[in-house]
Amino acid sequence: MKESSRVVYYTEMDSKIGPLTIAATNKGVCWIDFGKIEDTLYYLQRWAKRWINTEQVVFAQNELDDVKRQLHEYFNRDRKEFDLDVDLYGTPFQKLVWESLLMIPYGEVRTYKDIAIQINSPQSVRAIGGANHNNPVPIIVPCHRVIGSNGNLVGYGGGIEIKKILLELEGYKLGENN
Repeated sequence: MKESSRVVYYTEMDSKIGPLTIAATNKGVCWIDFGKIEDTLYYLQRWAKRWINTEQVVFAQNELDDVKRQLHEYFNRDRKEFDLDVDLYGTPFQKLVWESLLMIPYGEVRTYKDIAIQINSPQSVRAIGGANHNNPVPIIVPCHRVIGSNGNLVGYGGGIEIKKILLELEGYKLGENN
């Protein structure tokens, strides 16, 4: 299959943090956004054109049922790890950061500096933040588990309140400043 002929399937689901738009290729989940399809589809189409070189973005009635089921289990505290294929698109540095996020255990956090050290790039704390901001698969690639060095919740694509909800859902005890 030529790269340009790839199809991106998308659907929407309700969750404890509001509606989510989910997309996947035949290789795995590639995109999750906070919001309803009518608010996110334009961004998904732009993202698919840029990263996958496709304009074939198709609504999926049942193709993403397993993703939705696992996300529901996560939100109901019945799942701590996702058993899904993930199809990540980004720069080599971003992919390195996202792979390191997958190693943060459920209910635990790391600082941006911890991630920088883990990937042998201790001076790249700001770039780690940028990679987190551009994570196309939040929740499954748990960028919400990265906090500031002072223990404060900083930056999250879905907003700090959603980051807080996700960490509390996982049983992480937030400090008094959060």
